[in-house]
Amino acid sequence: MLPDAFLRIPLTHRGLHDMAKGRPENSRGAVQAAVDLGYGIEVDVQLTADGEAVVFHDYALDRMTDGVGLVRRRTLGDLATLRLKGSGESVPSLVEVLQIVRGRVPLLIEIKDQDGALGDNVGELEAAVSAALDGYAGPVALMSFNPHSVAAMQALAPDIPRGLVTDPFRPEVWPAPEARLAKLRLIGDFDRVGACFISHDRRDLGAAPVQELKKRGIPVLCWTVRTPEQEAEAREVADNVTFEGYLAVKSA
Repeated sequence: MLPDAFLRIPLTHRGLHDMAKGRPENSRGAVQAAVDLGYGIEVDVQLTADGEAVVFHDYALDRMTDGVGLVRRRTLGDLATLRLKGSGESVPSLVEVLQIVRGRVPLLIEIKDQDGALGDNVGELEAAVSAALDGYAGPVALMSFNPHSVAAMQALAPDIPRGLVTDPFRPEVWPAPEARLAKLRLIGDFDRVGACFISHDRRDLGAAPVQELKKRGIPVLCWTVRTPEQEAEAREVADNVTFEGYLAVKSA
């Protein structure tokens, strides 16, 4: 089951990032800032050319670093030579982030789809995440938009809670066949992959599949809340929020 900490403590979206303070998203500084204030942390992981899990959202490097090309084409050593824009930091490995958090706050890890179309060409990144988490003590959970990825984690790390990241799966956003997207909208893989929560687009929390899971008592998290007003609206359905751009109120 999802540890209670994931329902009580708001989750910083990609860490408590603030470019004005030199803390880019998914950076060591953003992770440390969230830990210092007692907030949970949501991070993204991508795969390197040498099979390591690194904490980075995009597939390409250009938006967030002084490099170009795909993360997947660079080794961990290569990434250490690049700077995250607005800081003196490089791209952190998942192992480094785990060493910063040390179980002090809940850590939610999103495994980015490596198939390209939410299909079954997965496994290498999941294995790297599983290896990094071996022996980690503290509240941690895994999730992905790709149910095949979640199923892979069920086999690799069955004791770590797993969830599905979900949204309306619009064809203009997702490069996958409409039949695949239609199935994903129904969140029909939830039980098959051993999921115990979802994290859904806050703008779509009224969707029937979300409401059905809510009726079953399944924890519903949401993303991404950017104002207190959005948080209040989201919490009419969601048990917890992933937030950025302000400081969410922590419950007692």
